[in-house]
Amino acid sequence: MKWPAFVTFASDATILSFWAGGFLLLSVIALVADWRRTKRKDIDRVGCMPWTVVFLCSAFIGCGLLVMAVKGWIAG
Repeated sequence: MKWPAFVTFASDATILSFWAGGFLLLSVIALVADWRRTKRKDIDRVGCMPWTVVFLCSAFIGCGLLVMAVKGWIAG
């Protein structure tokens, strides 16, 4: 598979922003899943996925990567 030219010649800050976007997207998905779990009708149907932990970890990593990417863009 060949990468598009804008990814091949992207700076490190741009690649970090792609990773940050992926982690932030994962955190939004985990947030929605956790919200759906709290609003379920049958309280005895407990899931095995710790959505709150997934949300917190992915949001923390995504925000950290985004800060590093913005710092890289500002530095040039």
